[in-house]
Amino acid sequence: MALANKECLVSAGDLFIAEVNERGARLLPVDSEHNAIFQVFDFERPASIERIQLTASGGPFRTWNQSAIDAATPAQACKHPTWSMGAKISVDSASLMNKGLELIEAHYLFGTPPDRLEVLVHPQSIIHSLVSYSDGSVLAHMGSPDMRVPIAHALAWPERLSTDSVRLDLAAIGGLTFESADTARFPCLGLAQGALGEGGAAPAVLNAANEVAVEAFLQGRVAFGRIAPVVAATLEVGRRQGWAKPANLADVDTLDANARAIATSYLK
Repeated sequence: MALANKECLVSAGDLFIAEVNERGARLLPVDSEHNAIFQVFDFERPASIERIQLTASGGPFRTWNQSAIDAATPAQACKHPTWSMGAKISVDSASLMNKGLELIEAHYLFGTPPDRLEVLVHPQSIIHSLVSYSDGSVLAHMGSPDMRVPIAHALAWPERLSTDSVRLDLAAIGGLTFESADTARFPCLGLAQGALGEGGAAPAVLNAANEVAVEAFLQGRVAFGRIAPVVAATLEVGRRQGWAKPANLADVDTLDANARAIATSYLK
């Protein structure tokens, strides 16, 4: 099954993977970062993997100061430097929440512990993910930022499907740069990392609260800088009230609805 939606794993990862295992299915990730991991991940020897790094362009606000980021407009947030995407995912990329959701997705797709999953800012979006092994080797998947490549890989796997994507010319690009992710200026990433480590209900609550806050931002009802505080406050309510890890899809729906109600109340 080609999987192009990260939210189902974020909100119901354990349930989803349990069903995959019971049915003997094979998930083929379409998301560019996870497809990249899939192509260089040693499924026969997963114990030899020390670290997985998902790359992020850094979004349109990578070089902005905190006050400018907090006051950003929807038009600015949707102007992604390397990818053409819809409004919601563009805002998530601007806040780095998208990369946090992708960490949670990678945890379930590859069975990798949270402490072995990292984000590496790579503005050129040429290296899509890296997998480090116990012998010191680092395998990186490279390619032009073109979603036709991971889609073709998932559709044709284990064969290769020809595409018209722009071929990578490293000499023309000239250089690749990397930076650490800044969770101080982009607290949504830190919230997602915390939810991944916490487990239980936290990832589903994180996702629901973020969707409510992003929708309000796109509608001009709240500032960009309010997205992370709304998500953080909703997560805290869930902890105080002892929201439990969902045991079935009905529980997921209830948890999602409760988180959305709390997030909406904070927006008011």
